[in-house]
Amino acid sequence: MPATPNYETARSDAKFGWSVSGTQGALRELTGVPIRAFNLDTEVCIEAYRRGRPLLREMFGDDVGLPGVSTPAVSYGHPNTLGAELVFPEGGEVGVRPLYGSLTEGIEALKRPMDFLSQGMAPFFLDFREKLREALPGEAVGLSFGAEGPITTAYELRGQEFYMDVVDDPPLAIRFLKAAVDSVHRYHEALCALDGRPAVNPNSGGMCDDCASFIPPRLWPEVVLPAWERYYLGMTTGRRSAHVESLNVEHLPFLEDIGLCHFDPSISPRLTPPIIASHCRVPFLWRLGSFHYSEMSVQEVEDFVYQSAADCASSVCSYVAEGMCNDAGVAKVHAFIRAGKEATRLVAEGCTREELGQRVSAAGRAKLWEGWCGYLSPESTRGGKQRTSAAEGPNGSSCQPSWQGAQHRPKRNR
Repeated sequence: MPATPNYETARSDAKFGWSVSGTQGALRELTGVPIRAFNLDTEVCIEAYRRGRPLLREMFGDDVGLPGVSTPAVSYGHPNTLGAELVFPEGGEVGVRPLYGSLTEGIEALKRPMDFLSQGMAPFFLDFREKLREALPGEAVGLSFGAEGPITTAYELRGQEFYMDVVDDPPLAIRFLKAAVDSVHRYHEALCALDGRPAVNPNSGGMCDDCASFIPPRLWPEVVLPAWERYYLGMTTGRRSAHVESLNVEHLPFLEDIGLCHFDPSISPRLTPPIIASHCRVPFLWRLGSFHYSEMSVQEVEDFVYQSAADCASSVCSYVAEGMCNDAGVAKVHAFIRAGKEATRLVAEGCTREELGQRVSAAGRAKLWEGWCGYLSPESTRGGKQRTSAAEGPNGSSCQPSWQGAQHRPKRNR
């Protein structure tokens, strides 16, 4: 049976913590390596790790975690081995093209036996990993040729049509999700076998399923939760965690229904820490995105940390990514770390959340979280002055994500 948290005490038990880590994007910026070359040229990738990690350490110091050595971050390994084409644009993240023209076609294809590691670009990235190991001996080298959660996998395989499938033929869409999850499990088993790891982790298991936010809350009990349960049962008998961005308030109670021990809302324009805390009891982190730094002062970064802690976030996190490897970025990251350390110390010593909130400047209290909407303020160049409150309904905010075509979607920091 999975480890079910006691939600009466889960958030208080979680205390408070912080983290800042470097990304592959930071290595590329520091070494001047284009993303496409990093993703496809082994020698270029090796050079980015060799030169970039010491530069990152020199610039940001020991409190910023260095990115572990890994093959380039490609979230679409599973659909690619099934036949979906990967797209490596100049200057942009990897994309994937939809594979199946109908649910029925997909269900039939997903049930066929598959030697995943011999298909698509799996051989290329497996060889890529071996070359990284040879060039960087003594390093634990990861294989970032991944798979994602049920709804995101369905989107990868069917494109935006899947959102209509769910409405037009829910029973068939549910059958498709079952087949997709079973295929993810078989792919996961193949990857685990490479390194002698158990496919079902007895301690914990995570899931990234950003596209679940596009399923209306009224359909979650029928469509999303059964697929998530099936997914977790094939991944862990321990603690469950999830990364899902762009959820809204109506989605939050379902996080308890599925038994999450930890929730990462990523960049979610309709949520703030008080909204999350008042609508579910799952411990959650609150993220300061790399794009926030360009529009925040050092004081505002510190305010972000203290206000997040005051409003029941169990942790705060941030990532050093493209655009941050400069003097201003260093100063603001150090402000995040400084406030994170202090907030962690104060909570450990018994400081209340209300007392933490007193460390927020008056200007910070005015901005956080009214009008946050995923960004700092209505004056943000990212959000636009026409934005409305983060608490506004799903169709009322100009911060609602828009997707440009079916082959790309918003990506997490790498």
